[in-house]
Amino acid sequence: MYNEPIFLQPVFQERIWGGQKLNTQFNYEIPYEHTGEAWVVSAHPNGPSVIENGPLKGKTLADAWLEHGELFNKGKDNDGAYPLLVKVLDAADDLSVQVHPNDQFAQEVEDVPYGKTECWYVLSAEEGAELVLGHHATTREELEDMIDRGEWDQLLRRVSVQAGDFVYVPSGTIHAIGKGIVILEIQQSSDITYRVYDYDRTDAAGNKRELHLERAKQVTTVPHQDAEVEQTENAVDDLTVKKLVGEKYFSVYHWDLKGKASLDMDKDFLQVSVIAGKAKLTVNGQDFEIGKGSHFVIPHRVGAYELSGEAELVVSHS
Repeated sequence: MYNEPIFLQPVFQERIWGGQKLNTQFNYEIPYEHTGEAWVVSAHPNGPSVIENGPLKGKTLADAWLEHGELFNKGKDNDGAYPLLVKVLDAADDLSVQVHPNDQFAQEVEDVPYGKTECWYVLSAEEGAELVLGHHATTREELEDMIDRGEWDQLLRRVSVQAGDFVYVPSGTIHAIGKGIVILEIQQSSDITYRVYDYDRTDAAGNKRELHLERAKQVTTVPHQDAEVEQTENAVDDLTVKKLVGEKYFSVYHWDLKGKASLDMDKDFLQVSVIAGKAKLTVNGQDFEIGKGSHFVIPHRVGAYELSGEAELVVSHS
């Protein structure tokens, strides 16, 4: 079964800060005026991806993971949750300032399998766009006092970004994607967010969104330290492979294809997002056309495969 890639349908999520760029940049038929997220590789219960091709067409990625663990180099009795989640986010407005717990806190307090460590590949950014990444408090007491007093300008650490930047965000990091930024996010398969500050925004009924200050104070890393990741680069035929991060929960690569490359499937599975250009993926004599906005999983048993064309891809695995 599945000597071919597993193509997936995006699951769209409405967000107060979302916009229209998932349509204008990726030509997705988005369902909402404020479409903030496309969950493009997901087995999470809040938005599981549906398989578009092959013997499991119409099933979800979660079904494939639980019922056909051999596709991911897992045993047939695999009962753990699919480990990763890939999203495309359009921040037409600032996201709330937030923080995520680690695995232990998520399991003990929220009764879910995973906390949330994540990373972002910046697909586009308007001039002057900024992220919130970390804070300036030196002790937990100082952090709590600044949150209680609402001293956001003094507390929050802001950094400028542009297209092509990569940001690694371990659990416990206060963060927020800023207005005018579109990102590809690879994260643990978790939907646990503790909202710290939401710019006092209100919904159509005049209600502010819930904050989660006490839990945010508990899980935030103090003092903030920028994550240091080792990046490497090598070439396979006409493919330049840049490793962006290789940490406990995931490894992420940027692939720049300018011609043809023959590759071996040596991971449990690969998650692939095409972020620019178009190419042909050849697996076991079958050709698959892929282009910007394509997202798929290459299962373990594929073996050798070939890419040809000119395209940029972001590839990840657990």
